[in-house]
Amino acid sequence: MGAVPVYRWRLAPDGLATRRQLRALGLRPGGQDVAAQVEWPRRRRGPLVAYLYRIDAAKPVREMTPARWAALAKANAARRTCPRCRLDVGYCIPTSHGMCGRCLAAEEQRAAA
Repeated sequence: MGAVPVYRWRLAPDGLATRRQLRALGLRPGGQDVAAQVEWPRRRRGPLVAYLYRIDAAKPVREMTPARWAALAKANAARRTCPRCRLDVGYCIPTSHGMCGRCLAAEEQRAAA
């Protein structure tokens, strides 16, 4: 990446944007290198850093194809399917539990008995 200019929070020049700001404009970095970075100072830890990209070199966001929509729907369905009871519970299963609420309650009842 080399040496890039570092700016403090809110002091970056116009024409640079973060990934989120680019996305809000309907753009993506498009393979360009990082143009600069912004730092937010914190009290007890190192500063937070955000990378900036040139807006004029950004490319438009690619359109979603039917295959991409299908893959996204399949991935979301997998996140909603409980691995224990194999039911689509209608919400994303928390990774901390690894099972739906009904299976978790049944597991807690068995552990208490």
